[in-house]
Amino acid sequence: MAQRDTELEGLVVELQLLETALDTLQTRVGLVNASINELQLANTTVEGLKTEQKGSTILVPLGGGAYMKATIEDGERFIVGIGADVAVEKTGTATQEDMGSRILELERARNALQQQVEQTITRMEAVQRQVRERTQQTAPGTTQNVREA
Repeated sequence: MAQRDTELEGLVVELQLLETALDTLQTRVGLVNASINELQLANTTVEGLKTEQKGSTILVPLGGGAYMKATIEDGERFIVGIGADVAVEKTGTATQEDMGSRILELERARNALQQQVEQTITRMEAVQRQVRERTQQTAPGTTQNVREA
């Protein structure tokens, strides 16, 4: 009986760890999705700005629903951050290619994270079955609620 209790406690602890890991993975997937969306929006914006004429007035979003008017000086040159607070000037096409490759990288990362989510859920389901079995062995005729993934 004591061994079953110890096994059950171990399974419950594992289930709690898996739930925490799943929450973390799902948060990471959300962050990656947000980054992909941001890059796709920027890519669309660059595409639109490439066709604007010099001297055109545009609204630049500042955040929080605030905008400012700006005049386009050159619709074909963009400043792109490359990391470590360093930025370089690129053509619109090069900027879009750069964003496209970043999106592909993030999509690969998202796919890997989603595989980890699926593996974690599969393991959680297996542990939940084991917990139910151990619980039924310990107290026949009674059932406990075990959170489903």
